[in-house]
Amino acid sequence: MAEKKAESKNEQKGILLETGTNEFEIVEFNIGNVNYGINVAKVREVITRVPVTAMPQAHPYIDGLFTLRGKAIPLVNLPRCLNAQTAGTPRNIIVTEINNYNIGFLVESVSRIHRISWKEMEPAPEVGDQSRVVGIIKMKDRIVLLLDFETIIAEINPEINQKLSTVDDATEDVKDKRGRAHVVVAEDSPLLRELLVSTLHDSGYRFIRDFGNGQDAWEYLCELAKKNGPIENQVGVIVSDVEMPKMDGHRLLKLVREDERLKEVPLVLFSSLINPEMRRKGKELGASGQIAKPEINQLIELLDHLVFGTELKHAQLTE
Repeated sequence: MAEKKAESKNEQKGILLETGTNEFEIVEFNIGNVNYGINVAKVREVITRVPVTAMPQAHPYIDGLFTLRGKAIPLVNLPRCLNAQTAGTPRNIIVTEINNYNIGFLVESVSRIHRISWKEMEPAPEVGDQSRVVGIIKMKDRIVLLLDFETIIAEINPEINQKLSTVDDATEDVKDKRGRAHVVVAEDSPLLRELLVSTLHDSGYRFIRDFGNGQDAWEYLCELAKKNGPIENQVGVIVSDVEMPKMDGHRLLKLVREDERLKEVPLVLFSSLINPEMRRKGKELGASGQIAKPEINQLIELLDHLVFGTELKHAQLTE
């Protein structure tokens, strides 16, 4: 009996660790009567509220700095950022690592962790300015809003947007080459998708089809695969975020690599979640490269290498 239990636990562990299953975990937290979520992969830890040192001329969302294991970390007052009423005094801080940037978010309370499928997450309905909500998750008795933390951080730290929208100069010959390549982009954040596509256009990559989730991108790729002629004439490279509703980037990568027609198409993961663990998962699935947002010039250099065979200056791009 003990052996069977052990086998069962190992099987469950194997399922949880399997990559490309289109599942993820969220930390659920609340502000007032609204329930929110954040991907566990972005969370370093959750702590009880600690003293904060105010910073002169800080962004209005920033309460100040707090110290965690000797490191000073900015604290975002999330209720103020969302213009949300709280039922009580916010008592928890969610410490995150996003875009290689450590930042804490003050919330009212943290409740639990859920493991769900990206299929269960729907894009946020267009009922006004929804730039801070990338999706909704319907639970039995409530709705959980998945926040776009990258957009919030980009509002606070303009350097991120600057890095995502500033490209190195290129010759007209290089731009002409780029203009003939068909790029498919999957990115759920409307703000970041618009910035990414606009910057790729400026660099010369003008033939771009962009999608707000992996499912729509996959269906489009399947349609391209049905056309006659070499697949490279239909699509030159795919750029995908990891976190997306309906289908995440890892699942999209897995499906592309398993498809006989599409398996040789280069696919680059461009995400705020490119940490050592996520990099390992992407490599296992066959990612052609993995670039952490917002390093757009590294992304363009890698696209040139994958599509035209140009030399890489940064060896880490393909690690």
